[in-house]
Amino acid sequence: MALSRSQKSEKIKKLAGELEGSSSAIIGTFSALTASKDFELRKTIRNAGGSYHVVKNKLAERASEGTKIEAALKGLKGVNAVAYTAGDPVALAKALSTWVKDNSEFTFKLGIVDGKVLNVEEITALATMPGKEELFAKLLFLINAPAQRLATVINATGRDLAVVVNQGVEKGKFGGAAAPVAAVEAPVAEAPAAEVPAAEAPAAEA
Repeated sequence: MALSRSQKSEKIKKLAGELEGSSSAIIGTFSALTASKDFELRKTIRNAGGSYHVVKNKLAERASEGTKIEAALKGLKGVNAVAYTAGDPVALAKALSTWVKDNSEFTFKLGIVDGKVLNVEEITALATMPGKEELFAKLLFLINAPAQRLATVINATGRDLAVVVNQGVEKGKFGGAAAPVAAVEAPVAEAPAAEVPAAEAPAAEA
């Protein structure tokens, strides 16, 4: 049944709202896709942070105008479906590639990431790349690694110094160092007392 102009306008408006924030998409085609397989596909895409629509080519083209995935939805022919996301394009490509390996009913046509159109080989290559979370984790490790090593050395030095000090105290090495100081000061204090008899001797002879 043909859609009325108002129905088409409503569909375009709704799809445009969903595509507006998307930065990447994968377009594919399918044949003899059962209802259960279609459900599995939608679930796979949703778990990867994406959304999925079977689209009418002209409506999809108009709905994508002004979006980052516009170039991938122009001039489509035949039956098409689009999986799109505002999140990690690698996660979407990985999820779809894994699902397609076991479900030959669905095949890729093209993809797009931040305005760059990808062919089927490039979509496959995208699926083998590390995702954003993995890249961020590796980057943070590289940034933090020197600081972590420095902190480890500093902490180890502090612990070693504390061990040396504690061992010195236990063996009396630091307390014994004060004894020579007291021994030097004692003769200095007794010196005037020794000089008194020497001063009185001449007075007795007079």
